[in-house]
Amino acid sequence: MTELTIISASSAALPREPFLGRHFIGGEWRDSPAGETYDRLSPAHGVHVSRSALGAASDAEAAIVAARKAFDSGVWSRIPGKARALVLLRVADLIEENVERMALIETLETGKPITQSRNEVSGAADLWRYAAALARTVHGDSHNTLGDDMLGIVLKEPIGVVSIITPWNFPFWILSQKLPFALAAGCTTVVKPSEMTPSTTVMLGELLVEAGLPAGVVNIVLGYGGDVGSLMTTHDAVDMVTFTGSTLVGKTISAAASKTLKKVALELGGKNPQVIFPDADIESAADAVTFGIYFNTGQCCNSGSRIIVHEDIADEITERVVALSKKVAFGDPLDPKTQVGAIITTQHQGKIDDYVRAAVAAGAEIALGGGPLVVPGLGGQFYQPTVLRGVTPEMAIAREEVFGPVLSVLTFRTLDEAIALTNDATYGLSAGIWSENVHTCLEFCRRAQAGTVWTNTWMDGFPELTFGGMKQSGAGREIGKYGFEEFLEIKTLAMRVGRTRDNWVRD
Repeated sequence: MTELTIISASSAALPREPFLGRHFIGGEWRDSPAGETYDRLSPAHGVHVSRSALGAASDAEAAIVAARKAFDSGVWSRIPGKARALVLLRVADLIEENVERMALIETLETGKPITQSRNEVSGAADLWRYAAALARTVHGDSHNTLGDDMLGIVLKEPIGVVSIITPWNFPFWILSQKLPFALAAGCTTVVKPSEMTPSTTVMLGELLVEAGLPAGVVNIVLGYGGDVGSLMTTHDAVDMVTFTGSTLVGKTISAAASKTLKKVALELGGKNPQVIFPDADIESAADAVTFGIYFNTGQCCNSGSRIIVHEDIADEITERVVALSKKVAFGDPLDPKTQVGAIITTQHQGKIDDYVRAAVAAGAEIALGGGPLVVPGLGGQFYQPTVLRGVTPEMAIAREEVFGPVLSVLTFRTLDEAIALTNDATYGLSAGIWSENVHTCLEFCRRAQAGTVWTNTWMDGFPELTFGGMKQSGAGREIGKYGFEEFLEIKTLAMRVGRTRDNWVRD
């Protein structure tokens, strides 16, 4: 414990009053009908961060009706792509002007480090700019080889009203992986952020108004999934649902949406391996493993929560990662030196610890950490950097998503065995390989069952590169050209040129 790097409570000023969030429906800010609200306390500091309107089914209904009306009116869906792009570009500029304000509330609601929040908010502006470019480049196909009297055209049109449901771990970033692409396509939307992290979504609503987005194109409803999200996934007026969160909830949404056969895009859980061969750059691999498991306190669908290491270097890699882990700064999220912040809730912290205890009972060995972490001046809603070795494939900690700063170390002997371990999971979100042999890397990349495979790096991402998973990690894609096309519907036009067809009914 004393060997860890811990950042005590800083002298950073905390807000005196909570942020007040309201629903945004049909271009108007609204309280809930009876004035109901709910509060969010900071997981790191315990202060009252935000007070938000508590939505009900009636609020979701109003938002869906507003989105449907706006879509059918054509005020957004039928305007030129250039006009949509200009609004999205203005939003990107406004995001950059409000980074500090938004990053502070994001850090207080999530417990993530302030430097990370700043990077996520400012980086999200690039997603809006890329989506703006796509708004001007979408096109279909033409077929001029169907005969002298026929012309075929394939159009791509906005799918319609989209329900967007976002999680608590990256509330603004994940919203920006969805919303600007839906808007670029010409869709209208209803957005429900996590009840634990609603405020940056509300702040974005303010920026959308300032940017000139027409009323009803984006609607925001705050509250809980059972009251608000359920109607967003079943309503006849909703054409598509896009959700990021747990696999369990994703299955529930998929089942509910199937009753109306609406399109569903899901970005769900992961149990993402980094496979390390003896010829790898060991120093770089160990650093990437350390980053991969502690980034966002391990509360990340792309978390590199298991490493599969060749048995010849397993001890060396484990020792290096343990040594690096002790240097990673855990503690006050408002201190710029902090790299890892708080766990989102005490309940989730208990779940993380249960996984560790069960792994030890099953025969795993704790190489580092293995319990809650007390940060002076802040309390104990933190978890120690934890490394477990001697993990075997059948253990729950090797197969299930822990969603915390806990690394499992498994070993292999051959490439085939490494690939088998990689694919021996219900998830298929991402995977990585470390080797200086290009043939080894290429074979692994082609055989790994994962939507993203990194080679000699981890978690690099760009707006141009589509993201999504295989198996129970989800369905559909986000960002990039393919993520944009999720929000488009295909229509075929078969056009006869002139009166050249003989009548079917003859005199």
